[in-house]
Amino acid sequence: MARTLPSQREMLVLEGKWDESILSLRVINVPIETEKSAKFIILEQKFLELVQNGNTVDAMLMLRNEISPLLINTSRVHQLAACLISHSQQSKTICVSSRPDSLEKLQRLFPAATIVPEKRLEQLVEQALDMQRESCLFHNTLDSELSLYTDHQCARSQIPSETVQILQAHNDEVWYLQFSHNGKYLASASNDQSAIIWEVRDNSQLCIKRKLIGHQKTVCFVSWSPDDSQLLTCGLEEVVRRWDVQSGKCLNIYGKHDLGLVSCGWFPDGKRLFSGVTDKSICTWDLDGREVVCWKGQRTLRTSDIAITKNGKRIISIFRDTSILVHDKEVKVDRLIEEDEVIISFSLSDDNKFLLVNLINQDIHLWSLEGDFKVVSKYKGHKRTRFLIRSCFDGVEQGFIASGSEDSQVYIWHRGTGELLLALPGHSGTVNCVSWNLCNPRMMASASDDRTIRVWGLGRR
Repeated sequence: MARTLPSQREMLVLEGKWDESILSLRVINVPIETEKSAKFIILEQKFLELVQNGNTVDAMLMLRNEISPLLINTSRVHQLAACLISHSQQSKTICVSSRPDSLEKLQRLFPAATIVPEKRLEQLVEQALDMQRESCLFHNTLDSELSLYTDHQCARSQIPSETVQILQAHNDEVWYLQFSHNGKYLASASNDQSAIIWEVRDNSQLCIKRKLIGHQKTVCFVSWSPDDSQLLTCGLEEVVRRWDVQSGKCLNIYGKHDLGLVSCGWFPDGKRLFSGVTDKSICTWDLDGREVVCWKGQRTLRTSDIAITKNGKRIISIFRDTSILVHDKEVKVDRLIEEDEVIISFSLSDDNKFLLVNLINQDIHLWSLEGDFKVVSKYKGHKRTRFLIRSCFDGVEQGFIASGSEDSQVYIWHRGTGELLLALPGHSGTVNCVSWNLCNPRMMASASDDRTIRVWGLGRR
């Protein structure tokens, strides 16, 4: 974005028109001390340029007849005098200044109404664009499509609300799915004890890349490595397997003797992984399968979501039926998110600043994780009475919330207002999970007990 153009008064300083700059101060309604300070800054810059150009006689006369009589900033006056009589390194340092530096000092000295602050135009433009985004209920376009020449308003059609493909490769209920970080793949987990890696082609159609076989129980969870080259799959109360995405080869198996695992995820460095365990602990391994650490105690429930922030400092897990534990590894502090109802699942926003919490009473709460933890929005309308239902952040800048539902529909809310925007029919069984493509905000996928995955898009225009 272009820089703010200097005002006429600012140009006088930048062009070195010192006498005119000082005269312009007289028309500014500011206290006399402020005017004297501004005059000092202008004369100081003029003095330094005289010294730098070797005109020490005029500089000395100026210091004596114009700067000193102002009777302000005596210590700086002494430093300026040193510029005339000393050539030490220290004096060279204190005798260097520039016109933009002096202008910045003046900008800090005067109220914004008299001198336009640097980058003020950019700030005003950003505020105008922010207002357009916030007032657009269906905003799901890139900022490059915004303009100050016309009011911006996305149509409902900008939300992926039409089924553009139905994937039917699983032989039983589909419990979980997740797009890769780069948006090129979708991974799905099923009650048929398999996981499938789907490839997103250039025409936005999905096809099977690899079918992952090896689990002896329902595959309940998947997690992409930070670079999307590997995938973790978790068997329900069984083991975690690590797969190579390109070859479909199982690279390692992680488990606990006589215990089952219930979730899985990666540390940000991609060199370690973690899992919730049926004894309510959280365990971590290196890629070779060596156990690194295991947090004992009531850290997680038997069915649990776990998340680690991108900086690796916070571990978030369901602690009790109605609370979520946020453990800060760096300062060794535990904090709780307390709900009145039983927590079903949660999802961490991409910027790690918010947590989306699904509750047993069919509410979804959005918690801010900055400062004091607090609920900033609530979402209602979807149905949940018996099953584990998951929701997610969706769209451009994650401006929407989407969730599955036991009434076979996908629900979408506006994140900021909490308004229910759409309820999408199509499935014939409970929708267990929804995932939005981070790299294509107009592509969404949903997993259902009807054994299918529906891919949602804008449809044909």
